[in-house]
Amino acid sequence: MVTFSHADQGTSEEAWNRSGLAAVPELPLDAAELARMRFVVLAAHPDDETLGAGGLMASLAALGATVEVLLCTAGEGSHPESPTTTPSQLAAVRLGEFSAAMDALGLADRWTFLGLPDRGLGGHAEAIAGAARDAGRRLPGSPDGLVFVAPHRADGHGDHEAVGAAAAEVAREGGHALLEYPIWFWHWATPQDQDWQQWVRFHLAHSARTAKERAMAEHTTQVQPLSPQPGDETLLSGAFLEHFSRGYEVFAWTPAAPPPGPLHSSSDAEVVFDGVHAGHEDPWDYATSWYERRKRALTLAALPGESYERGLEVGCSIGTLTAELAPRCRNLLAVDASGTAVQRASRRLEDEPGVQVEQRVLPGAWPEGTFDLVVVSEVGYYLAPNELARLWDRVEATLEPGGTLLLCHWRHPITGWELDGDTVHTLARQRLRWRTAGLYQERDFVLEVLVSPDSRAGE
Repeated sequence: MVTFSHADQGTSEEAWNRSGLAAVPELPLDAAELARMRFVVLAAHPDDETLGAGGLMASLAALGATVEVLLCTAGEGSHPESPTTTPSQLAAVRLGEFSAAMDALGLADRWTFLGLPDRGLGGHAEAIAGAARDAGRRLPGSPDGLVFVAPHRADGHGDHEAVGAAAAEVAREGGHALLEYPIWFWHWATPQDQDWQQWVRFHLAHSARTAKERAMAEHTTQVQPLSPQPGDETLLSGAFLEHFSRGYEVFAWTPAAPPPGPLHSSSDAEVVFDGVHAGHEDPWDYATSWYERRKRALTLAALPGESYERGLEVGCSIGTLTAELAPRCRNLLAVDASGTAVQRASRRLEDEPGVQVEQRVLPGAWPEGTFDLVVVSEVGYYLAPNELARLWDRVEATLEPGGTLLLCHWRHPITGWELDGDTVHTLARQRLRWRTAGLYQERDFVLEVLVSPDSRAGE
């Protein structure tokens, strides 16, 4: 457990601004997805929810999403040395403040008080978990799309960590998504603590920021002194509150696990994708979608080499990216599991010199020879984890020293498949441990360039 005091100077918001925090990727959920989902928000004490997730909660309320808030304690232990206010008196005041804050966030009457003891939540893990499970069950709608929102499990405060751990366990056992909001982390941690680099941010519209400000102002006992006497000092300083006046909120994001039931694997790929391509000449609108055309332009721009001797594109579909890779490669082999897709790609690329298109189910039918460029775009999540590991093995064995591995993947869940884009990239980094030459992330996709070790340079 981290040792700190609210009276410590702490890490300044200026230091966090300089760290690049604002550049962490966006939460990969758009407004339409959020509106369809259901959220159970947990708070250890009144004001936790507003500090860490008030903007998100106001946004969800405005979207019409289903939200229930569970308040574990009344926060009666916030001023243990107060000469003017007893814990029971403080509890009553803070519950009133919490109710007013919920009104400001647009969530009046959508919260439940569990009545657990402040500074003692570590001994009530099962009660917290049971309340979270019950809340998830009683929210109307499909069991799918349930998200738990709770304090970060490593926030440094015992009560916060107890609530976060209970929510994480309920989310894990049910295969639900989890958003963890840091609070005291911003105070005691520094930008050198690298956990935050794996987190996501949620942009707050002006209306959400305004609602959060109003809600925070309702927590008078925390942002103003109880009285001028010693022991009644302001708990949350202006410097601390700066961390929560950003135009975004930051969360540790754990996506939902895939639904139970049979999942596809590469052995299904030919049948599955032949069916997809049979139903539409361009099933993902590669040729016409601005999103796809822009993504291809970014992909080409991310390649560190001006030209390559021999490239391999894994999963070429109808060959739209292949056609743009071709001028950068003296020789380019494009492969796909779908025979229908290969036929269309072959027609598209028949006049491109040095391009060969083949039907192959990878990683099993890996081509012979070596490459100085391998492109794995929008295909990694169609493999099971063991198949993806074999793919990285093949890439490592055939990519020449100093060669480029380019990865680009959609960041949202892929129905019927076990992996998602972020997981594909994480597994690539963990397996290969290669230098990252470039990384670009936005809400919908992640684009990354890894470079194989160049033995001549001693990498």
